[in-house]
Amino acid sequence: MQPQSPASSDALVELCNVTFGYGERVILRDLSLTVPRGKVTALMGASGGGKTTVLRLIGGQQRAQQGEVLVAGQDVGRMDTAQLYAARRRMGMLFQFGALFTDMSVFENVAFPLREHTDLPEELIRDIVLMKLNAVGLRGARDLMPSQISGGMARRVALARAIALDPELIMYDEPFAGLDPISLGTAAQLIRQLGDAMGLTTIVVSHDLEETFRLADHVIILGPGTVAAQGTPEEVRASTDPLVHQFVHALPTGPVPFHYPGPSVAQDFGPVGAQHQDGGTP
Repeated sequence: MQPQSPASSDALVELCNVTFGYGERVILRDLSLTVPRGKVTALMGASGGGKTTVLRLIGGQQRAQQGEVLVAGQDVGRMDTAQLYAARRRMGMLFQFGALFTDMSVFENVAFPLREHTDLPEELIRDIVLMKLNAVGLRGARDLMPSQISGGMARRVALARAIALDPELIMYDEPFAGLDPISLGTAAQLIRQLGDAMGLTTIVVSHDLEETFRLADHVIILGPGTVAAQGTPEEVRASTDPLVHQFVHALPTGPVPFHYPGPSVAQDFGPVGAQHQDGGTP
């Protein structure tokens, strides 16, 4: 049996019966999930299952075609530009591979959201930037350019930028992709420590099963456009759902197919091709 989601009163983010797609391709179908306040929630599942789309809906880059996307009780899909701009001040986002501005120094990258969203004096911006960089261990790298730092350091600079405005919610899109084991462990530790220290609600989209399960308080596994399982890491590991079992145990066969849907082999190659695929002799 699928564990129940947290009570709405304990949730900072709620998706209620959300449907979204691109053209005729439906990505999310009547999806409902909750993200508990002050916890680390892992959003996982097979590639193409809609994880990054969920982050875009929460941030307002996309709008649900049906249903509600609630952040602190407010429907992001109904916000006008000014309301959405204000809501994003309460959110931090760490994009895949950091997405730093390549023509700005480390310091200027972290200062960017402060200058964009506030009227703080430069002296205070300097102090905030250096404090955020110190929190991720990179205060000494303030004057370097993104081309002069490693991938792991770039991810930490991006994290400092994401927390520059002291957000209530922070979202990570594949924060561990491409990192060596030391950088990966450092990134995971920072996500946990900063979340606990700042009382953040955290959403982590990741395919790194072991590290993410160690990090998360709550895990949501997306199936084809909907929730396949959710609960503590232990509860999700114990799920008997075939898709969850395939994902958690990294099995090549199961509900997630190897072949992308398309014409049959016989339609493309004729009966000889179909016979060959089935193991027959052409």
